[in-house]
Amino acid sequence: LFMFFMLTLVLAANYVLMFVGWEGVGLSSYLLIGFWFLKKTATDAGNKAFWVNRIGDFGFLLGLFVLFRQFGSLDFASVFSGAAAMPVESAGAGALTAAALLLLAGATGKSAQIPLYVWLPDAMEGPTPVSALIHAATMVTAGLYMVARSHVLFLHAPMAMTAVAVIGCLTALLAASIALV
Repeated sequence: LFMFFMLTLVLAANYVLMFVGWEGVGLSSYLLIGFWFLKKTATDAGNKAFWVNRIGDFGFLLGLFVLFRQFGSLDFASVFSGAAAMPVESAGAGALTAAALLLLAGATGKSAQIPLYVWLPDAMEGPTPVSALIHAATMVTAGLYMVARSHVLFLHAPMAMTAVAVIGCLTALLAASIALV
């Protein structure tokens, strides 16, 4: 189930199908983290992962609404060609910056970046293969994939690119300091 949704996310040709895969990956993660459902810590960890990811997913969904309002479509080709034709938003925040920041909110939830990183340490309650599959290899990279896939939007929104850099650096520093302990 997890691999089906991950492939749906990666092979999608539009944001709607990507979002279906995105939500499916989150649901699968919840089910796999809470695999030992008789263990309270496992069910609590699954619930925490589920709700924190829903916060990020809400940002992603709002970003899709902004993109649809701006371009009238959520197809990658239409959105990216429309965004490429727009000027770079260097003076301030426009529709592309708003959409990119909201998509980044989704990525922070799925990729366990600051401020939505709190679910990942508890998610180790799941079986070890689950941790390896979801949290080290695929699901955590789904947010990064989405940002990379949407690079045209971020190229035209320098404020959002700065936010990506700041959040990435802070998350790397925090994760390294946690790893030392």
